[in-house]
Amino acid sequence: MEVHKKNQNLSSFSNDQILSHQSKHFLLELYRCDYEKLNDESFLRCTLNRAAKLAKATVLNLISNKFDPQGVTAIALLAESHISIHTWPESNYSAVDIFTCGQNMMPQLASEYLIEALKAEEHYLRVIERNPPAAIFNEIRTAV
Repeated sequence: MEVHKKNQNLSSFSNDQILSHQSKHFLLELYRCDYEKLNDESFLRCTLNRAAKLAKATVLNLISNKFDPQGVTAIALLAESHISIHTWPESNYSAVDIFTCGQNMMPQLASEYLIEALKAEEHYLRVIERNPPAAIFNEIRTAV
């Protein structure tokens, strides 16, 4: 497994073909993060909300759970899909999932913000380009 240093650019493992993908799925592993931040439910909720807004996403709902004795799971439900975070403070580790639909959202900005906010000293990013059926490309959904 390749691990990237804090100041390196995020990398993706995408197809070499030039395609116009409507959906991207970022799988972000954060290592050597700040223990206190990983264990602070309120901080993580605010951080996900801020990451979503930076990425130009519309937050529909935010849910979270604090585990005993430590750890948090938080999910931001977006009009464009979701951002989730699962933390293991005892290992200074966090797993982040950013799934976007459409071409207006900028998941890269959310990823960069989360790396900085959680003070991750190392990270690993995989990007999956999703290709839904053509009928979905023309469909525009709005939040109710």
